[in-house]
Amino acid sequence: MTSGRTWKLYAAAMALAIAGYQLIPENGWWESTWEVAIGYAGTAAILLGVRRLPLADRLPWWCFAAGVFSNATGIGVAIYSDQVLGWSDMPTPSDPFFLGLYPACALGLALLIRRRDRRRNWTAMVDATTITTGLGLLAWVYVIHPAAQDADMSVLGRTVQVAYPVGDLLLLAMMTRLLRTGGSRGAPFWWITGSLAAFLIGDTTWVLLGNLGDFGVHLEEVLWFRRGLDEVFLVAFTLFGIAALHSGARELGVTAAPQPPRLGKVQLVVLTTTSLIAPAILATQLYHGGVKDGLAIVIGCTALFLLVVTRMAQLVRQVELQTRQVRELSRTDELTGLPNRRAWNDELPRALEHARRDGAPLAVALLDLDHFKKFNDSYGHPAGDRLLKEASAAWHGALRQGDTVARWGGEEFVVLLPGADAEVAREVLGRALARTPLGQTFSAGVAQWDGTETSEDLLQRADAGLYAAKAAGRNQIAAASSREHMRSSA
Repeated sequence: MTSGRTWKLYAAAMALAIAGYQLIPENGWWESTWEVAIGYAGTAAILLGVRRLPLADRLPWWCFAAGVFSNATGIGVAIYSDQVLGWSDMPTPSDPFFLGLYPACALGLALLIRRRDRRRNWTAMVDATTITTGLGLLAWVYVIHPAAQDADMSVLGRTVQVAYPVGDLLLLAMMTRLLRTGGSRGAPFWWITGSLAAFLIGDTTWVLLGNLGDFGVHLEEVLWFRRGLDEVFLVAFTLFGIAALHSGARELGVTAAPQPPRLGKVQLVVLTTTSLIAPAILATQLYHGGVKDGLAIVIGCTALFLLVVTRMAQLVRQVELQTRQVRELSRTDELTGLPNRRAWNDELPRALEHARRDGAPLAVALLDLDHFKKFNDSYGHPAGDRLLKEASAAWHGALRQGDTVARWGGEEFVVLLPGADAEVAREVLGRALARTPLGQTFSAGVAQWDGTETSEDLLQRADAGLYAAKAAGRNQIAAASSREHMRSSA
C-alpha cells in the first residue's frame, strides 16, 4: 500500500473514531478507553510512518511518538486512579504521564529545528523569545502565580499544577521557533504545527474553564462540550500520525538555506501584540485598584524592550548588509566578476592621488580582444561569453599583486598598474597576452602617467596606444605617445 493511500485511510478512520466519541455511552471507562485507543493509534502511525525514513531522520519522530504515548497513557492512569484508587486530588499517578508530553515533544522539535537550520538563526530565536516572554507574563499573572499560592494544595501539588502551563510555554516557544525555520513547508509541517496548536488550545481552554468556575460557570459539566474539548486532544494525537505517514515527511528534516531577518506583516502584528501584553496587564490591574504583580511586570517589560531593541538592531544590520551588497553588485561586471566601468572610474582618481602623494610611477593599459566579433560569429555568443570569462581570469592571474583589471565594455578591458612604468607595464601585459585562452590574442595600449594629467587624458593616451597596436597588426602591446607628441601630431 502506498504512503499516499495509507495516510488517507488512517485520517478517514481517525475522523470517524473522533466523531464517534460523541456517541459512546456516558461512562468514564468507555470514554478513557476510546481516548487511549486513538492516542495509541497515533503512536503506532508515527512509528509505522517513520520506518521508511533514514535512521538519522527518525529520532525527532520517536520523540513525538513518546510524547503522544505518554499523554494517552495518562488518560488511562487517570481513570484508574480516580475510579479504583479514589485518588483525584493533584498530584495523581497520571500527572507524570500527562507532563511527559512536553519534554518529549520539545526535544523532537529541537532536533527537527536543528536539522532544518544548521546555522543558528538568531532572528528566529529573538522572535520566539519575544512571543514566549509576552505570553509567559500573561500566564504568570493569571495562571502560574495563583496556582503557586493555592493554600488548599500541597507543595508538590502546586508544583505539578504549575508544571502544566510551564510545559505549554515550552511547546509554544518551540512551535514558534519551528514556524521561523526555512525548508519545506509541505503538509506534514502544517499538520505538526496544527497538532501542537491543538494541545495548546486544549490546555488553554481548561485553564479558562477553571477561571469561569470561580464565577459559577461550569461548562465542563455539559457532556457535549466536555467531549468536544477532549476531541481537541484526540485531533492532536491524530495529526502527528498523519504527518508521519505522509510521503512529505522525508522533506521535513532537509536543511534549508539561511533566512535573512525579514519582518513580515503577520510577524509585525504578532510581535507588536505580545510586546503590549505587559502594559495591558499593568493598565488592567491599575483599573481594578492596584498593581499586584509589579515585579513581574517590570521584568517582563524590561525583557520585551531589550528583545525589541535586539530585533531592530538585527534589521538595521540586514539593511546595511543589503545596501553593501547592492553597492558591490553595482560595481561588479555580471559576466566576468571583475570590477566594472563604474568601479574603475572611482578607483583611478584615487590611484592617481596616491601616486602623486608617494611620487611613484603608475601606468594604465587598455586592451581589446582581437577579432572578437568574428569569434562570436563563428562559435556563437555562449562561446564568446566563455572566452571573456576565461580570458579575464587568466589575465588576472598574470598580473602582479596590487594590479587591477576591470571590464571597460564589450571585449575591452582596462588595467591599472600602480608602481609600474611603461616598460614594467608592457612586461606584465606580455605575460597576460601569453596566457590568453582558446588560442586568442589581444591588442593593448599602455600609458604611463606623467604626474599632472587627468584621468581622462591618461585614458585617452592609452586608447591611442591601443589603436596604434591594432593598426600595426594586432596581437601586440604599444606604448602611448606623450601628451606633447599627441598635441603636435594633432
